[in-house]
Amino acid sequence: MCFHFRQGKSTEAISSIGIKGDLKTGVYNGFTFPIVSVLLEEYPGMISHIKWGLIPSWSKDDSIKKYTLNARHETANQKPSFKNAKRCLVFADGFYEWKWLDAKGSKKQKYLIEYPDSELFAFAGLYDQWVDKETGEIIRSCSILTTQAKGIMREIHNSKLRMPVTINISNFNGWLDRNEMNVFHDFKSTIC
Repeated sequence: MCFHFRQGKSTEAISSIGIKGDLKTGVYNGFTFPIVSVLLEEYPGMISHIKWGLIPSWSKDDSIKKYTLNARHETANQKPSFKNAKRCLVFADGFYEWKWLDAKGSKKQKYLIEYPDSELFAFAGLYDQWVDKETGEIIRSCSILTTQAKGIMREIHNSKLRMPVTINISNFNGWLDRNEMNVFHDFKSTIC
């Protein structure tokens, strides 16, 4: 699963490919439901800032967000929370996973996983828009797609064997346009 990531690149990292707006930097913990920098399917050339933890448009309140930080890409289109969501990209330059060192997970080793040269990438995501019935506030929120762990991620995330779906810069438009494209998983890892 993916609940912690880093985005430390400046806005210049994406301005060269025609994307406008400001990238937020920081280390993000999904369980705090932070505001993250994304590209939305409906505005592919402009950075938006939305909450992490998808709240479906039909939800009565926002409590569902603690269960929708991630969505399994294999079943997302069948789940009520995700099947009507649109596509987005969540900017990152690394994410964190913990390798279990014993069978119960009481001893863990933290790893930072990055693309080679710590280049900017994005998580494949889904987003929706929800209206808070009490305040009338419109809230856009997202979920990060995960898939079966491959390569080095099978060794690191050895408890659930999952990993986020990541997309390199050259494939951003393919994901947002719903075209076929290659997903890039050539990671390097560093013990933290």
